[in-house]
Amino acid sequence: MAEVSGFLNINKPSGMTSHDVVAKLRRGLRIKKIGHAGTLDPMATGVLVICIGQATRLSEYVMQSVKCYRARIRLGIVTDTYDLTGAVLQEKEASHIQRSQVEQALSSYTGDINQIPPMYSAIKQGGRKLYELARAGQIVERAARAVHIESITAVEWALPEVTVDVVCSAGTYIRSLAYDIGEKLGVGAHLSALTRMSSGVFHVAEAISPDSVLLMEDWSTQLVMPSKALQDKPAISLNSEELEHIIHGRPITAHNRQSDLVFSYRFDGKLIAILQYDSGLWRPHKVFSDDSL
Repeated sequence: MAEVSGFLNINKPSGMTSHDVVAKLRRGLRIKKIGHAGTLDPMATGVLVICIGQATRLSEYVMQSVKCYRARIRLGIVTDTYDLTGAVLQEKEASHIQRSQVEQALSSYTGDINQIPPMYSAIKQGGRKLYELARAGQIVERAARAVHIESITAVEWALPEVTVDVVCSAGTYIRSLAYDIGEKLGVGAHLSALTRMSSGVFHVAEAISPDSVLLMEDWSTQLVMPSKALQDKPAISLNSEELEHIIHGRPITAHNRQSDLVFSYRFDGKLIAILQYDSGLWRPHKVFSDDSL
């Protein structure tokens, strides 16, 4: 029997970690090979892409997709975690802030920016996760990371809170963005709610809860195949001769080079391999079994 593989578009409930969702589905669906592409904080809701079977080998590529978030920012209060779960560090009056001031502040965070990750994050420094150091009372200097924010738009105005939609690259910390906006306005701020509206082709309107998946008679009908999940990535089709070479680990001539990494599909749309460009050749980088994806 072929291994079940593909992606599930899960609507993560608030209060669960991304790992909690994976563990629940692993137990309930009795699947050994399962993971997720792109962590959401426990307080956050929305799209969490779950990778199953051979699709776990594709998580790094799905994770790179553009993200869209709806974020509620509470002006006037700074917390140590940059969100509503943390201890309050500072409070300031924010009732005087005008919408035009907020929109001007938002505009300064579009394009390529450098962002300092929050102390309460899973980034490792000196072999330890930052949140472990933070819980031990240690504050360390963090290197800024380059991210891209395509757009950030105010969609709701109800002081002391403002709700924004953010379209951004993978790796963007919305908590840090909320903190930075508060600093720019001179009153401080923290993230009070967050929903990931989309991640690549996965949208929250089509996402299903973990409990709903577990109640389905045939949950595999919900699987999204790589040809759809990776449709924004460069791809090539292989003829029968090229296919034979690739599945046996042999390189083929690179025609119409689009990038240094391409996804190669069989005539019926099944993902066969990820190929790496090397001196006029496509070399197999990852090869998948004929019936897995």
